[in-house]
Amino acid sequence: MNLGRHSITPTKPVHIFDARFDPDCKIFTTSTPAGFAVYHVSPLKLLRKRELTGGTLSAVVPLHTSNLLFLLGGGRSPLYPPNKVILWDDALGCEVAELEFRERVRGIACRRGWLAVALRRRVVVFELGEQVTRYGEWDTCDNPTGLLAMATGPYATLLAIAGRQLGHVQLVHLPPCLPPVPIGPPPSAPPQKPPPPPLKHPVSIIAAHTTALTTLSLPPSGRLLATTSSRGTLVRVWDAFSGKQVKEFRRGTDKADIYGVAFRPDEKELCVWSDKGTIHVFTLVDSGASNRQSSFSPLAPFIPLPRYFESEWSYAQYRIPVQSSHISISASSARSPMGDILDEERCVVSWVETPIDAELGHGPKTEYQLIALTYTGGWYRLSIPQHGNVPSSPASSLSGTSPGQPSRPRTSSGSSVRSRSEKGKEKEKDRDRNDKGTSECVLQEFRRYGRWDGWG
Repeated sequence: MNLGRHSITPTKPVHIFDARFDPDCKIFTTSTPAGFAVYHVSPLKLLRKRELTGGTLSAVVPLHTSNLLFLLGGGRSPLYPPNKVILWDDALGCEVAELEFRERVRGIACRRGWLAVALRRRVVVFELGEQVTRYGEWDTCDNPTGLLAMATGPYATLLAIAGRQLGHVQLVHLPPCLPPVPIGPPPSAPPQKPPPPPLKHPVSIIAAHTTALTTLSLPPSGRLLATTSSRGTLVRVWDAFSGKQVKEFRRGTDKADIYGVAFRPDEKELCVWSDKGTIHVFTLVDSGASNRQSSFSPLAPFIPLPRYFESEWSYAQYRIPVQSSHISISASSARSPMGDILDEERCVVSWVETPIDAELGHGPKTEYQLIALTYTGGWYRLSIPQHGNVPSSPASSLSGTSPGQPSRPRTSSGSSVRSRSEKGKEKEKDRDRNDKGTSECVLQEFRRYGRWDGWG
């Protein structure tokens, strides 16, 4: 008797092609097979949605909290040609302009009044006003993933793009970003003044890595720059003005695909997430919690040690749970219309300032928390552990394992034959079980953005 495969639930997994936070982390956009939607970040709330027919979108990029969105067609049946950037006014519900290129668009970044478009070997910048005008163009090395980042804070100028050599970063300074126009009554605090002009000319090239870059990240001010490479083990933080390295953090020892790095807006911490399914949190300052280090690190001034023993590890982590076995036992249901297998641990993370209950007259009224969006429709709000220094683990220092939290029970899905990435996740999970030093971020709230058919 032959029985076909059946899902253990009548629902299908949510297909999220792309999720993007706006520069201020107040809203986020998501594209699905049915179109796109705009959500309020926290508390999670669906603001509006657009059902589109005739094709799919690979990315929907918001311009702060304005009505202007940038659309990129993609997938097996793209709604727009992949060599075009569509400017969409969501208040009018229609296209207002389009930018056409001779090749496929690889990535885009935007801030008030400006748009940067990454192509395979160049980056083109446009000024957005009553008309869209071309501002400048810069050559890069081979940049298939379209890496670029723009500082979006008031009076920020920095645009970071791939350099002409492998592993290098090119720093371009655009005209200052204007502050947002206040809505409602005037604020009680005096308006922010523009910074004084620099006394020295800032650097234009940083030799960040010896291998290909995988991420470029900037805080709103543009004073710092975070870079990662294809090795996926180190995160380097640079002074964007002088070009000097400020910090070097170790995500782990196994090779990984780092998906992104996000600075806390006050530039005191940053978080990193990768295909290992773990979000790592590092501190950039010496007050409060401190990053973990090897027990041999105090000996570095006296005896030569490998750089591994001088590394700083994350002081807090969170592991994205896997729930595929609860959705379906069929491998076919885990595939998106674009032909890609959904990675339940793939996510995008940002910081959000959240009100907290504090005693009268004591303690802050808000704290920075993390919002993680998975590509299967999961919305996680995480609080960072509030404690002093975290002791290093002798076990991890001696055995050469990366710090981590005790992992939660995880289930595998699909075939019993595991890929290299799955084996790497299992290896890192086993290492996490053997180390108790790193604190775990606290899950404050979990919700789903989008029904199983793609909308909330």
